[in-house]
Amino acid sequence: MIAGDGIGQEVIPQALNVIRVSGAKLEFTEFDWGADRFLRDRTTVPPDGFAMLGRDFDAVLAGAFGDPRAKTNIHAKEILLGMRCKMDLYANVRPVRLLDATLCPLKGVEPKDVDFVVIRENTEGVYTDAGGVFKQGTPDEIATQEDINTRKGVERIIRYAFDYCERHCKLDGAPRQRVLMCDKSNAMTHAGGLWQRVFKEISGEHPQIETRHMYVDALCMQMVRDPRQFDVIVTNNMFGDIITDLAAALQGGLGMAASGNIHPGKTSMFEPVHGSAPPIAGKNVANPFGAILTSAMMLAHLGFKPEAEKIEAAVLEAVKQRKTTQDIGGKLGTREAGEYIASLTCRT
Repeated sequence: MIAGDGIGQEVIPQALNVIRVSGAKLEFTEFDWGADRFLRDRTTVPPDGFAMLGRDFDAVLAGAFGDPRAKTNIHAKEILLGMRCKMDLYANVRPVRLLDATLCPLKGVEPKDVDFVVIRENTEGVYTDAGGVFKQGTPDEIATQEDINTRKGVERIIRYAFDYCERHCKLDGAPRQRVLMCDKSNAMTHAGGLWQRVFKEISGEHPQIETRHMYVDALCMQMVRDPRQFDVIVTNNMFGDIITDLAAALQGGLGMAASGNIHPGKTSMFEPVHGSAPPIAGKNVANPFGAILTSAMMLAHLGFKPEAEKIEAAVLEAVKQRKTTQDIGGKLGTREAGEYIASLTCRT
């Protein structure tokens, strides 16, 4: 467990408490990686940190990283992107599920209408930090940011999306049947061409799955216009980051959004989507449900499906009873909302 920075230090303990009362037999080891340690001794990750995580643990539950006191945010980059890239957690899985109609800003949308998942490539794209700055601070300054796409990276994330579609069902038990690939190949022709070719090839191996393509700008419009049409979306690193923030709004905001960083068969890392949120950190107002739902994802991944379902049912009941934080219509603080979920989990 790495609570990290900001509201991570508030929501992860609540998630941990819920896991403990769920009955899942897990042992936790806590690490103090984050801004406090970085500011104290300039340590981001120990020399063998990522190798140790992959060797000694089955999963990592992480909070959030980023602190205005650490001006360059180098610690956040080295810890979070380090885990994703150096542990090769290539599939970022972000479920988008509306638990109650009142949480969605769209008119006439019910929970059955917002139940899709975004599969984001997690180790390539513009987030590789390839590029640089030339003549910095002068009128001739040039900045480049390279968008890296390998055949291996594109193929394995698209295969993961099809496998996910075949292996997972919607909340109502209906099988998932559609995979949509999102890119901007009309403008980014080199990278887009690779994604298009690979998607077409792998689609041919899964004739039972309906396939579709959208440019990322059209996808954003359609996600707001009619989220019912989506099932499984696969896309690159940057587009996946952006569209899942938009998608989070459909389910009640970033405080409700869970995610997993997966490498099948290896140690994977689970983190809520919301980030460290410095302006509200330490005020007992952050929504812990995203972290709690993330912990349920982790339990399901580790084989504790009944315990995961208990937690998800408890969150759903809390939303219906308005036993939530203020951002989704309740009056509870972070601790109180987490404790309420724990009490429901105990009873289910």
